[in-house]
Amino acid sequence: MADVNKKGHVLNAALLSVGLGVVLAAPTALTAVEALAVAETVAKLSVPIVLGALFPDVDTAFGKHRKTLHNLFVLGVVAAFPVVFDNLQFVWIGIATHYLLDVVGSRRGIALFYPLTSQEWGLPSGVTTSSKYADLVTVVVTGLEVAALAAVHIYVIPLGETASVVNTLLA
Repeated sequence: MADVNKKGHVLNAALLSVGLGVVLAAPTALTAVEALAVAETVAKLSVPIVLGALFPDVDTAFGKHRKTLHNLFVLGVVAAFPVVFDNLQFVWIGIATHYLLDVVGSRRGIALFYPLTSQEWGLPSGVTTSSKYADLVTVVVTGLEVAALAAVHIYVIPLGETASVVNTLLA
């Protein structure tokens, strides 16, 4: 049977959407209008991030699970969508965090370099998807993801502007 933790990936994506929505939209002190803007940003992020977080597990229906859609090639193709087609800006975040959760949070890992190699990569920090600690690991990994994305957004490049920056560089 496939090693799939849909609940964990949905939990990861939902918490990530809220955390990232707050990072992207929240000023330091919230008025009612600003709180509404944060809620709107969370709503805009939730669907693409959840879809991205669930997309890699489509390979349970075809191909080889944790290989066919769990690799850097697929992530690269989806990350290019905002640059090429001006849509799906945040789906890549859901996919990337799915991969991170499978690498850090699960014992099995993923085949990052598939189809070049079927070797699965993971960290020894993971637990099985049926472990009583799986949800706790998911929450901890998600907290670290939100912190990393906040750091990128604040100190490197605003996340909502990455596609426009790349398009400017390519022009």
